[in-house]
Amino acid sequence: MAEELSLETATKIIDAAEQKAEEIEQPMVVTVATDEGNLIAQHRMDGAWLASVSISRNKAYTAAALETSTDQLAEPSEPGNSLYGLQTTDENRIVIFGGGYPLTVDGEIIGTIGVSGGEVEQDMEVAQAGVDEFERIQG
Repeated sequence: MAEELSLETATKIIDAAEQKAEEIEQPMVVTVATDEGNLIAQHRMDGAWLASVSISRNKAYTAAALETSTDQLAEPSEPGNSLYGLQTTDENRIVIFGGGYPLTVDGEIIGTIGVSGGEVEQDMEVAQAGVDEFERIQG
């Protein structure tokens, strides 16, 4: 059985992501979810967009549901490509732009992170800070 991601670890991941968001001066919503995409913790920074609450959660869900980072879905989902229309499936929960990443231990996904609130590159940068903290904790 896979290791479970604790609330304590999720909180540390969120804190690290928020530090990066503060550094780039962009309020964000950060979500950490289980390997099945179920919510563990979510935090909306002061000034972050309301829409980012569901977007960040859906990015975390997508990373779990499709076992990949959300930025990897953009090109395959373009018109004429094999996954065109993907974002309209699964009750419209699938996000096909960056900011969602799996959190893995020994190649196995034990959780995910989703970040929303800025431009896609900013979301990815802030999410990566959370991934980096997770990897640091795992040692």
